[in-house]
Amino acid sequence: MFAALSRVPPRLDRVQLARMAHLWLVMLLVLVSLAALATGASGTSLWSALAKLAQGQALTRTEAVVLWDIRVPRLLMGILVGAALAMSGAVMQGLFRNPLADPGLVGVSAGAGLGAIIAIVLGGLLPASVALFFGTYLLPVAAFLGGWGSTLVLYRVATRGGRTSVATMLLAGIALAALAGAASGLLVYAADDNQLRDLTFWGLGSLAGASWFKVMVAAPLILIACGMALTLGAGLNGLALGEATAHHIGIPVQRLKNTAILTVAAATGAAVAVSGGIGFIGIVVPHLLRLWTGPDHRGLLFNSALLGAILLLLADIISRVIVAPAELPIGIVTATLGAPVFLWILLRRRGLMDL
Repeated sequence: MFAALSRVPPRLDRVQLARMAHLWLVMLLVLVSLAALATGASGTSLWSALAKLAQGQALTRTEAVVLWDIRVPRLLMGILVGAALAMSGAVMQGLFRNPLADPGLVGVSAGAGLGAIIAIVLGGLLPASVALFFGTYLLPVAAFLGGWGSTLVLYRVATRGGRTSVATMLLAGIALAALAGAASGLLVYAADDNQLRDLTFWGLGSLAGASWFKVMVAAPLILIACGMALTLGAGLNGLALGEATAHHIGIPVQRLKNTAILTVAAATGAAVAVSGGIGFIGIVVPHLLRLWTGPDHRGLLFNSALLGAILLLLADIISRVIVAPAELPIGIVTATLGAPVFLWILLRRRGLMDL
């Protein structure tokens, strides 16, 4: 598909090319979604279930549970998480004017990881009433709060006199990630074998724990954040010229920074909280799209959401099939398949990229 887009005649401008990408990606997302619904270890067939419904027959209880309570929430969570990570990566790369930026630079990943480790290692020390109240959702809640807390700390450090320094935020993000890593290391050192196993699998990411409750909790935050991100396209285009130039052409630079940071924190925090640590998507998807449709953020942000959802669903399908009936953590799949492809594209296209 991308090879076809790269051979589009020169008479098509970047706006037309981005619109063509919209159509291609929407169609591909529909196909991949159907494949995700049809994939699973239970043996329940999506097509036979659809045939029954078309004939007015009722589904068996097993078919209804597998399709409606397991596969559909997993599909929706994959779409939400992939879109959130990819769009956040596009926003961060535009904000920092750096193609190597990703959502982790605002401290969300490090803070969410620390929150998850605290919940796993120290969750048993909570009062019984608190543990009963949160139940199985203690981990995602702790991860989300950790991601948001680290983002707020980073924002306060980088903001002075009402102005946020992007350079300070980048350096402070590195320091904050190191500090969170040190605290996480201390907790890991104190963890027992079962807790270490939980920490390992959470850090590698998975959609196996998808449920309607998690979808309903994460969806509002991710959808609102993605909707806000779509309004930043023109501002990020202007910011590429430099902050001073962007200010002189009428772009509210500080408000743009504030919105971008809060958007990334909300989208990534919610995504990491429900799926664990999933790498590669946020940094690579915007690169892939820039190679074919150009750097215009007005089309890049929406296309990033679509392609991020597609790639994450594909990785989830592979994780369920490759060692069936067991599942590989999805982070292993995204790194193993995505990183070599990304390096190959960079080597072929490095003359076109200003790295």
